[in-house]
Amino acid sequence: MGVLDSKTAIVTGSSRGIGAATAKVLAGEGAAVVINYRQKAPRANKVVAEIEAAGGRAIAVGGDLTNEADVDALAQAAVDAFGSLDILVLNASGGMESGLGEDYALRLNRDAQVSMLKAAAERMKPGSRVVFVTSHQAHFIDSVQTMDAYEPVARSKRAGETALRELVPWLEEKGITFVVVSGDMIEGTITATLLERAAPGAIESRREAAGKLYSVEEFGAEVAKMATADVSTGHTEYVGGAGHFQA
Repeated sequence: MGVLDSKTAIVTGSSRGIGAATAKVLAGEGAAVVINYRQKAPRANKVVAEIEAAGGRAIAVGGDLTNEADVDALAQAAVDAFGSLDILVLNASGGMESGLGEDYALRLNRDAQVSMLKAAAERMKPGSRVVFVTSHQAHFIDSVQTMDAYEPVARSKRAGETALRELVPWLEEKGITFVVVSGDMIEGTITATLLERAAPGAIESRREAAGKLYSVEEFGAEVAKMATADVSTGHTEYVGGAGHFQA
């Protein structure tokens, strides 16, 4: 018996990277998982196939999180396919991509996060949990300067975290807990790749300062742990510590 047997989780942005790694861990612990993707259906279907090959349950559901109709459909898909929605991992983020508009980072990292949480919460029962994934660079952006190329993303993600935290009293009334997982730059993510392209040497510099940067799989495992961790609502889990930022 897995600790998440009979539970259903949505992991946004889970066709690759941290989201996919998190989804696989949750599935391995017994949860049925909704794999969310924006455009790359084959990649999402591959994650589903890997989960099913390991004996788990999963479906792939496409949806642009900046589109409210897609958000509502994603939340309902979990209930339709598996009968409940118990865990929401808000992993999807962006803002360094080109051609999506100057306000895309804020629409995705703040507005879409709030929309997704509200749509999910209306379908969640008491005892459910929401996990928001962020970075130290975003979480501490108001007190610690980050790399120029990453600052717009960091500020939009911080705005998203602030907006989500404002909903904690509403979630408490529903018996839903909310936690934040914050990590340093993660090796192998699309954000790290785009940042390195914009500022060559940035990742190596961050690695030297931190001493270690987590891999996608390592960080995904830490995110998955927080789906059931015995912590109070509003808790922030600093993966790998955050001494440099807290000093």
